[in-house]
Amino acid sequence: MDPNAFYFRGRDSKEASISPPPPQRTGSASSLHKSGHVIAHSHRSSFAENLRGLPPSPRNQRHPSFTQSAIQELLNHPPASRQHNPRFAGRDWRDIAIGELVSKDEVTWVEMDTSVEDATMALLKNTSSNVVIVREDASSSNPVSTFDYNDLNAYILTVVGLAHPSEDLVELYDTVAKRAQARVSIPLRDVQPIFRKESLVTLEGDEDLAKAIEVFGSGVHRALVTNRDGEVIGILSQLKLIEFFWNEGINFRVIDDLYPRLLRDVGVGSQQIIAINADSPLTEALNLMNQEGLSSVAVVDNGLNVVGNISSADVKHLTNAASFPLLQNSCMHFISVILTEQGVEKGKDSFPVFHVNPYSTLAHTVAKLVATHSHRMWIVESASPSPSAPGTPSLGPTVFVPTPSSSQTSLTGSHFPTVPPASTLPGSHLSGRLIGVVTLTDILNLFARSTGLNPSDPSEQRARRRRSSSSSIRPSIESTRASLDIRR
Repeated sequence: MDPNAFYFRGRDSKEASISPPPPQRTGSASSLHKSGHVIAHSHRSSFAENLRGLPPSPRNQRHPSFTQSAIQELLNHPPASRQHNPRFAGRDWRDIAIGELVSKDEVTWVEMDTSVEDATMALLKNTSSNVVIVREDASSSNPVSTFDYNDLNAYILTVVGLAHPSEDLVELYDTVAKRAQARVSIPLRDVQPIFRKESLVTLEGDEDLAKAIEVFGSGVHRALVTNRDGEVIGILSQLKLIEFFWNEGINFRVIDDLYPRLLRDVGVGSQQIIAINADSPLTEALNLMNQEGLSSVAVVDNGLNVVGNISSADVKHLTNAASFPLLQNSCMHFISVILTEQGVEKGKDSFPVFHVNPYSTLAHTVAKLVATHSHRMWIVESASPSPSAPGTPSLGPTVFVPTPSSSQTSLTGSHFPTVPPASTLPGSHLSGRLIGVVTLTDILNLFARSTGLNPSDPSEQRARRRRSSSSSIRPSIESTRASLDIRR
């Protein structure tokens, strides 16, 4: 396959999908009303140009300044000082209007006849909501669809011939791949069936947050916010709502009283997990997210220790021809490239933490979700925090995706740096064995139930999301459900 068929124009990648450690809480105004977005095209060097002549990672020279037990104690009980926004002081959160949390500056439009390439550039620019709204034409103000990183992931897999379409869509997938290889502009209209979109959810701006938390606690990830005339005035997501309650929870006692409690005590999270081995090709992770309707997957080593996380938003690192070899390299390799690129842009080395344990407080879990802009935290086994406390309880079946057979090989001639085995990376020693997952839906569902609301069962929404995707890889998942086998 011609790598140039995979090419997107240069992009601005100042944002990263992996964020620094959990911050102190601040007022919500800084994140709820961000500046407008101007769609522009700018040149950006390829991965190859950026990685030439890089100095060695600081991780190779630095020495730990804390013992592992001290780090674990800090992770379990982080500082929690907060500064509330006076605008919400003395108000019941259920009386706050949804429209107070959104801004029209977050809304970016494209048309059905906009090319996938131009829609991608608009998506990369819109860092506040990570979605662009699709309308029929420039004269319309009615949304007909959206375009986000899940859609970009599906398109990339189609273009490079690595998707798993259902039988009725094989011809369409082949046609799209051939047009992309021929460098023919492809409008969004022609690839809508590839995206398998869910129905658009809208909320009126003058409705109160009780309505929003009930909707999001039922498993809906995003909603368009409209005024009484039906005009879109903003976009509200699960993450934005979680961030609001994290920053402003001090004003809402019912919510704030939940934060000091341990995860094992509040009963949130799931034991049904889909993860991927660090040595599996990146395409396996991308296909897994696409087929299962997931926004991220855990990356584990051979001991099932969490060593990283790959999300659909990470496909932003795959939008130029130089990144093509990454698709057949390992998931661990891709994570290292993301960290390297982040280091080049921000001038520092980092190893993000996407895991918590049953003894982590809800406050610590929410702080990590907000800091990393993640939809889920992986729950790992942990020793009891005190000799008198019981150990981590045994959990039910966990689903893992097997690694490919040894006959599968990576592309040769890659210019990306050599990646050490996953087990040698610092993150694997500070994490633990994967035993569960807690999501934004789980936490918002807890908030809703704790305040007397009646959200529907989130599993129903998850089932609809997965039914909208192909089930072509499900047999391989089901074959590993009972034994936890990760085949080599």
